[in-house]
Amino acid sequence: MDRLDKIAYNCKKATLLIEKQQMTRLTVTEQVELKIHLAGCSVCRIFQQQSVTINKMIKQLFEEKSATSSLDKSFKASLQEKINSKLSK
Repeated sequence: MDRLDKIAYNCKKATLLIEKQQMTRLTVTEQVELKIHLAGCSVCRIFQQQSVTINKMIKQLFEEKSATSSLDKSFKASLQEKINSKLSK
């Protein structure tokens, strides 16, 4: 594996860890590997900043939608009637 392939592999692994970190805790080994990689790779540091920002925006979007969106009671009743009529056939 030449140097360029090794860098590409390390960046690929780092981006995976960056995304994983958004969802769950990294192991101590993963944390160390990522920290070392980010210390020397400005591209992955930028990717991490963008990933964090995008994830925050998506969470906000879904929180706002769930807080403000609900179905009208009459629509729910009519939908339930349709479901019941289809099930009884």
